[in-house]
Amino acid sequence: MDINNSVALVTGANRGLGRAFAQSLLERGARKVYATARRPEAVDLSGVEVLPLDITDPASVRAAAEAAPDVSILVNNAGVSTGTDLVTGSLDAVRHELETNMFGHLDMIRGFAPVLARNGGGAIVNVLSAMSWFGGRGAGAYHLSKAAAWAMTNGVRLELAEQGTLVTAVHLGLADTDMAAGWPVDKISPSHLADAALDGVEAGAAEVLADQWSRDVKARLPLTPEDFHTAMDRAMAALMAA
Repeated sequence: MDINNSVALVTGANRGLGRAFAQSLLERGARKVYATARRPEAVDLSGVEVLPLDITDPASVRAAAEAAPDVSILVNNAGVSTGTDLVTGSLDAVRHELETNMFGHLDMIRGFAPVLARNGGGAIVNVLSAMSWFGGRGAGAYHLSKAAAWAMTNGVRLELAEQGTLVTAVHLGLADTDMAAGWPVDKISPSHLADAALDGVEAGAAEVLADQWSRDVKARLPLTPEDFHTAMDRAMAALMAA
């Protein structure tokens, strides 16, 4: 997948990782970058074409697909974290995370898959998380939504292979964004994450593990659940003590 002269659409492009993706796409020579957000007036990046988009609203998704018929790269970045536990937390909040982080991304894929097919196949980037593979207190809903999004990503990759669409899953630990502002630990910069993801797209990669944390977590998946959680507890303790 050649990003130079491509046409990309980035969700949640008004800040953080989405803004970094839009910037990196421009720097790599994308011919056009649609920068979308629920509040389009918040997009402050020059050189992009701004579109309003709420990925949890099917009508908004349809309107975006109609307004951007030339897209060849879709970056599903928009997401939410409510800090909700699964058993004692608000079920509405759990549903909100699933509606945004999984169903919202899936609706975007369903809406733009025909667009990508008409434009030669192209690529989809789904921004996931190392928390696709583990959870914790205060993050049960986020873990659930990202695990579901990971499974969804693996499923649509198989379904879209015939039309030549690359589907790249991007995993990371913490990025230096507003969502992670309360964590006093080392974080990957948004620009580093965007560059790693787009390097993966250009290399035709199905998966990008953008930092050491995500690589370490995935490497522990063959462990038993007991050993996995013990290893993760130790890793979290070491992370917070660093």
